[in-house]
Amino acid sequence: MARSATRKRPAAPAADGGANPKAPCPCGSGRRYKHCHGSGYAPPVTRPFEGLPGEEHWVALRELVPAATAPLRTADGRDVTLASVLPGGAPALVRANGEILLGVQLQGSSDDVSRDLGTALAAALEAPAGAPVDPGPLGGAGSAGPRLQELVDTTAPLEVTVHEDFGFWLEGVEAGAAARAGLEQANAAILPTELLPGLGAAYWVRPGTERAHLRWVRPEPEEQLLDALARLRASGEILLGEGTRYAGAFRAHGLLVPVWDLPAGTPAADWTDAATAFQGRLEEALAATAPLTADERRARAGLLSRQITLR
Repeated sequence: MARSATRKRPAAPAADGGANPKAPCPCGSGRRYKHCHGSGYAPPVTRPFEGLPGEEHWVALRELVPAATAPLRTADGRDVTLASVLPGGAPALVRANGEILLGVQLQGSSDDVSRDLGTALAAALEAPAGAPVDPGPLGGAGSAGPRLQELVDTTAPLEVTVHEDFGFWLEGVEAGAAARAGLEQANAAILPTELLPGLGAAYWVRPGTERAHLRWVRPEPEEQLLDALARLRASGEILLGEGTRYAGAFRAHGLLVPVWDLPAGTPAADWTDAATAFQGRLEEALAATAPLTADERRARAGLLSRQITLR
């Protein structure tokens, strides 16, 4: 799902007497006017899910988790089911009973994923029960609707449920043979995935018979987290136990996702204690204020060499 062309920047508040190209943009972004609204194009939104409850889980459902749902509530009190992905990559569905489903994994996206999803959600909220949802163009030159932060109740926590398959697609629906065949095909491609309890967005996944992984979307700013991980690596405390290996990290939607290789034969639940212990070590490292030592700086450079940017 590669990002498409940059979206046109919405109009900014007019500055008295005209904006100075080198002055801060009157929209309040903190950028110079010539690099923001003065350019005519919107810069990419680095953290599209910032300000939403469970930002880390939004990132995980968008990039890492095959089958998961979460109850979502709009600012005006309407209930929505958030889903990792919907049949055919549809952005949203409205069932005959009026239930609304919003899919995080879109077939295309612009430089502001929040606006893409907000556009789809706004269209679903207006669509009649059982009718197709037509949000208009998503991605490409830019989605025209509101951002998620304008629609979602940001006081309600996000509670994610990971599913073994995509059976939730057809819950309460009289599906035909083609729909059931599509469901079976999608289920065949699912990687076993579990959410470790009480540890935020820590997702265990087993892609094969040889190794499993822990992918942990972290909420901390990247530089602060890298310093803390460097301290733990230099002290030999970055591993989760015997047979584990720190594999590297993804960058996704402004957050860092450390990844560990784990023995495939150990069930996901057996890693909760080790991950909880690591969380304690990480919190201590995050609280450290002393400059990095020479060994820690070398460890940090090694961590940087193992990072891959997804979005």
